[in-house]
Amino acid sequence: MNNKAIATPGRTKDILAKAGFSFKKSLGQNFLVDVNILKNMLRHAGISENTAAIEIGPGIGALTEQLALHAGSVTAFEIDQRLVPILEEELSSFENATIINEDILKADIDQVVRELARDHEEVRVVANLPYYITTPILMRLLMDRLPFQSITVMIQKEVAERMAASPGTKSYGSLSIAVQYYTEASIPMMVPKSVFMPQPNVDSAVLHLEKRVEPPVDVQDEDFFFEIVRASFKQRRKTLINNLGSFFKGSVEKSEIRERMEGSGIDPGRRGESLSMEEFAKLADVFHKVK
Repeated sequence: MNNKAIATPGRTKDILAKAGFSFKKSLGQNFLVDVNILKNMLRHAGISENTAAIEIGPGIGALTEQLALHAGSVTAFEIDQRLVPILEEELSSFENATIINEDILKADIDQVVRELARDHEEVRVVANLPYYITTPILMRLLMDRLPFQSITVMIQKEVAERMAASPGTKSYGSLSIAVQYYTEASIPMMVPKSVFMPQPNVDSAVLHLEKRVEPPVDVQDEDFFFEIVRASFKQRRKTLINNLGSFFKGSVEKSEIRERMEGSGIDPGRRGESLSMEEFAKLADVFHKVK
């Protein structure tokens, strides 16, 4: 076994050269070459020997190796079949590492998580996610309500900021509310683009999502709540009355929209970015079954 970590420039170059590997831009492949960043990421993720880790997009195994060293087990989903033999060779000394050659969006992740949850004290998702598919992956994991404790992912800095944003900020939007409805979101680390090979065009951040036991607000209809949130941000520069006027067009008069909003203590002249999640919950319940 090579004693040098995979997440170093020299070892990464050697592995790729040996395999004759060429990067696929369509899969957003950028391999991390700084082992200290990975160790810090695992610390923020709360990884211990009691953890069953799930990884998405392991690449050549830089993060997988660190997870195998510190977690009870690691199950990694890799879509690119060219990487599977590389991963199997580089991780051959770890009996606690399993590679699944599947697209995470098509895999039966529910069954995998539930099986891991039976055998381990906790299940945590840890990944360096491809930028182009970050949101669909995270929203699937959250909306499927799987029995894991947290998600810690390295993603594009701007996307992390949107997911962790507070009301009244430029980054705050429907994505912030969707993520924070299911989790408590924080950004414990920023990651410069210089630590990747090849170097991406954007900086990254580590986003930590600690799963909530219960949503922070009670709503009569969850789907409708998210519809109202999306409608309120449809055109960011427009006021709530105008955005909701478009949403309810043909079914609710603007005067009634105004009346219901004022009755719930929400000024129709405000913009979506100024509302807290509690206020959106109030708004959704006020209009529930009206459309």
